[in-house]
Amino acid sequence: MKSKFLSIVLLCFLFLSCQGQQAKEVQTLDAKSFSEKLNSTPNAQIVDVRTPEEYEGEHLDNAVNMDWFGDDFAKKVTALDKSKPIFVYCKVGGRSAKASNKLAALGFKEIYNLDGGIMRWNATGYGKPSSKVVGMCDEEFDVLIKSDKKVLVDFYAEWCAPCKKMAPYLIKMQNDMKGKMPIVRLDADKNKTLVTELKLDSLPVVILYENGKEVWRNTGFISEEDLKKHL
Repeated sequence: MKSKFLSIVLLCFLFLSCQGQQAKEVQTLDAKSFSEKLNSTPNAQIVDVRTPEEYEGEHLDNAVNMDWFGDDFAKKVTALDKSKPIFVYCKVGGRSAKASNKLAALGFKEIYNLDGGIMRWNATGYGKPSSKVVGMCDEEFDVLIKSDKKVLVDFYAEWCAPCKKMAPYLIKMQNDMKGKMPIVRLDADKNKTLVTELKLDSLPVVILYENGKEVWRNTGFISEEDLKKHL
């Protein structure tokens, strides 16, 4: 009986492990390799799997929007040619990885997923330069961080799962540390100019400033306990 139970547990573990693996039809490429492959592919099929609102804000040339979270994602991809390469991207790479595996399951044979998404694409210099200021400008940000106190800046996004996980304790810290240390939370989607200037290529990002200078930065989820160790 015990042996049978252990066998079932092992099979479940193997199944879950396989579920998280990248399909053999999918190649995850860095921005440079993605760009080179894209430019060498005539009439490339490019799919932006973010929300329509994100797509309207910025997108790669000739990309079509097929929201991974939309109920009609599987239906929309039937308009694509399974015999030709397909290029997939999102904001930071999470949704596009899942979408790429889904496309492989639907029969697509050659799929290229942009590692780090459009954030890393922009941070490495492949995005379109823009003179339009979106959100806080450099001058405003400089005033914000030039304080006689330490300043913690949190860049987040509403769609970002680890950002949501960190939000409750960061909001609590904002209140608890009022007057002692400013904690500023900035929506990356609404402050694209700063995101570009600071070369942020993933989310969440927390940056600690002292006397206007960056002294520490963390990209990705960090627990409240670990964050407080750096303050």
